[in-house]
Amino acid sequence: MKTSAQIGIIGLAAMGSNLARNFANHKVQVAVYNRTKERTEQFISNHGNEYIEGCYDIEGFVQSLEHPRKIILMVQAGEAVDAVIQQLVPSLKRGDIIIDGGNSQFHDTYMREKNLGKIGIHFMGCGISGGEEGALKGPSLMPGGSPESWKALKPYLEKIAAKDFKGKPCVTHIGTDAAGHYVKMVHNGIEYGIMQLIAEAYNLLQIWPPQPAPEIAKIFEKWNKGKLNSFLFSIVPPILRKVDDVETRSKTYLIDRILDTAEQKGTGTWTVQEALDLGIAIPNIAEAVFARAISARNKERETISENFSFMAPHQKTHSVTDFHKILENALHISILLTYAQGFDLLKTAAEKYNWKINLAEIARIWQGGCIIRAKVLADIQKTLTNKKSSQELLLNSAYFVKESKTSIEDLKELLHLSSETFVATPVLSASLNYFNAFQTWCSPANIIQAMRDSFGAHTYQRTDRKGTFHTDWNEKH
Repeated sequence: MKTSAQIGIIGLAAMGSNLARNFANHKVQVAVYNRTKERTEQFISNHGNEYIEGCYDIEGFVQSLEHPRKIILMVQAGEAVDAVIQQLVPSLKRGDIIIDGGNSQFHDTYMREKNLGKIGIHFMGCGISGGEEGALKGPSLMPGGSPESWKALKPYLEKIAAKDFKGKPCVTHIGTDAAGHYVKMVHNGIEYGIMQLIAEAYNLLQIWPPQPAPEIAKIFEKWNKGKLNSFLFSIVPPILRKVDDVETRSKTYLIDRILDTAEQKGTGTWTVQEALDLGIAIPNIAEAVFARAISARNKERETISENFSFMAPHQKTHSVTDFHKILENALHISILLTYAQGFDLLKTAAEKYNWKINLAEIARIWQGGCIIRAKVLADIQKTLTNKKSSQELLLNSAYFVKESKTSIEDLKELLHLSSETFVATPVLSASLNYFNAFQTWCSPANIIQAMRDSFGAHTYQRTDRKGTFHTDWNEKH
C-alpha cells in the first residue's frame, strides 16, 4: 500500500471481512488485522487489492494508519473487545479513535468511552445492522460517541452505508457515549417482535386451511407487495420454498425439518431488562423473548401436548380470502405497535441518559440496509418529524389512529379465532392488550394502589385533591 490506510479493521469473520471489502469498493484505503495470521492471509488471497493491506501484528497495523487513527473492532462482544483495546492502547496517540462495531452491552460501551477518554482516545459504539450482505453492500449504521469522532468518521461511514427511501445514507450521529449501541439494542428488540409475529402468522396459515410451505410462501409474497412490505417479509417465501437436499426420496421442504427451537444472543433480553429499569412497557418485545425461551423447552412441550390431545381445533368460519385479509391487518397493526414500543423506550432513554436522539432520524436510517427495514418506516419518520407529535407516543398520532380503525377490529377477530384453534399468539395478543391499556381513560390501577396501601401503608393519591394519603382499611364504620 503506497499511502497510509484511512480505516483499520480488526476481526475478519464474515462481518469484518465484508465491511473491509465495502470500504475498498468505495476506494477507501483499508488495513486489516486478525489475531490468527492464517485468516488474514486467506482474506488477502481472496479479496486483496490496491485498497486493502493485510497486517500481521498489532504495532504494524497501527503504524499503517493515518492520523487520527480510525480503528473498527469487529470482534465478539464482551471480553474480546477489552482484550483488543488493551493490545491497541500502547501504540495509540491522543485523538485516535476506536470504533466497536459489535453488539456490545451499552453499559460496557459507556465505561470504555469514559475510561479511554481519560487518556485522550475516542471510543465509539457503532451499531451495524444488515448481516453479512449488508456489511458488504450497505448496512444501516448507528454510531454514538463524541462529536469530534463523528466528524472524523462521517465521510467514510456515509460512503459505505445503505440508502434510505430518498437516497440519503442510512447513518447519523445517534448521540454521545453509548447512544449508538443503545439504539442498535432496541433495533434488535423490535426485530425480535416482528420475527415472532411472522412466526405466529406462519403457524396460523399452516392450519387455516392445512397447506404445504410453498402455498404459504405465496401469501407472504402477496403481503410483501402491500403495506407489510419489508426485508423480513421478503425473506420468508424463499425460506418456505427451499427443498431439503438431504431428503432425496421425496420432495421435502427444509422448513419442515428444522427443529422448532429459536436461539438468542442477548440483545432482546437486554432490551426488556432496560425497559423494566426505565418503567416502559414493551410487551410485544418481551413476549417475543419469552416465546423463544418456551421454544427452547421442546421436550417439555412435547410431553405436555400429549396430555391435551383431546382438545380439537375449532372449525374455521371465515373464507380463506377473508382470513388472509384479517391476518394481514392484524400483523400490520401489531408491527406498528412493536415499533411504537421501541420508539417509546428510545425517547425515555434519551431523557434519562441525556442523549439528543432524533427519533425521526432513527426511522430514516432504518429504511435501508438493516434487518427491520420496512415500507412503514416512511410513515413513522413523517409522524416523528411532525412537531406536534414528535414528543408523543407514536400511537397518539393521526397516522396511527387512521391505520387502527379497521386493523384493531381484525386483530380482535383473529385472536378470537386463534384462541378457539389453540394456537399460541403471544405477540399478537400483547399488541391488543397494549392498545387496550393505552386507550383506557381510567385504568383499574386504583385498586392495586389501594391494596398496596392496605398491606404496606404505601399511600395513594386522590383524583379530587393534592397530596398523598393513607387509610386504615380495616377500620369499622
